[in-house]
Amino acid sequence: DLTRRERQLLALMARGLSNQQIADQVSIALPTVKFHITNILSKLQAGNRTEAVLTALKCGLVQSA
Repeated sequence: DLTRRERQLLALMARGLSNQQIADQVSIALPTVKFHITNILSKLQAGNRTEAVLTALKCGLVQSA
């Protein structure tokens, strides 16, 4: 189960934002973004951001733009 913050960051990842852009968008530090993304990848059993976003789209965790 993803936390609310993880879902928020996953949605921003799905929009193609970089880690720095995500940090700026939600006003958190870059290391915090990296921490959340690592957790997202682990929870979704994804090897990279693209795989995580594709999994999230298939599972309905985020909506396509």
